[in-house]
Amino acid sequence: MVFGRSERRARANQPPTDPVTLKILVAGGFGVGKTTLVGAVSEIKPLRTEETLTEASRSVDDTEGVEAKTTTTVAMDFGRITLSETLVLYLFGTPGQDRFWFLWDELAQGALGAVVLVDTRRLEDSFSAIDYFERRGIPFVVAVNRFDGAEDYPTETVRQALDLDQRTPLLVCDARELGSAKNVLISVVEHAMLAANEQRSSAPVS
Repeated sequence: MVFGRSERRARANQPPTDPVTLKILVAGGFGVGKTTLVGAVSEIKPLRTEETLTEASRSVDDTEGVEAKTTTTVAMDFGRITLSETLVLYLFGTPGQDRFWFLWDELAQGALGAVVLVDTRRLEDSFSAIDYFERRGIPFVVAVNRFDGAEDYPTETVRQALDLDQRTPLLVCDARELGSAKNVLISVVEHAMLAANEQRSSAPVS
């Protein structure tokens, strides 16, 4: 008990340290829930760059399965969440349409890791995001977003359908719920940290 008090006094006398800030991307196909997830967890008012879908854009953007969607992200979503006194995440939601892919390279710079959100009704829409992060060597997790009325599939079935590496975490979430979305972000940080440690340990000693 005496040691505990001494330790608390020592910590109280230490100057406060700035938290570590990490950049996380939230990616996936059109209408998969990226804006929803960022909004669910952000402790600040999210920055959104949404535009109303027009009849002209519907001929370009595939809205099958998400016919009720009326807006689309044209640049990015931005939010922030404090996971602990020492760790803050900055979240960048990417646009899902192919015509905005030129923005991805800019958004990916300096990212620790990424979330790829998946809708089981439109699995093929997530292939491009998964390929992108695999090519760039950015650690990522895949999160199956539960939509009302969508059929539930075993995670192993989804993993096989996505041809996903066994080392890549695969979770199920509800992007509307704070706790569920937060668990996904924690998983991203843990996976990215593990990947970074493995890379350091395998690097040749000069």
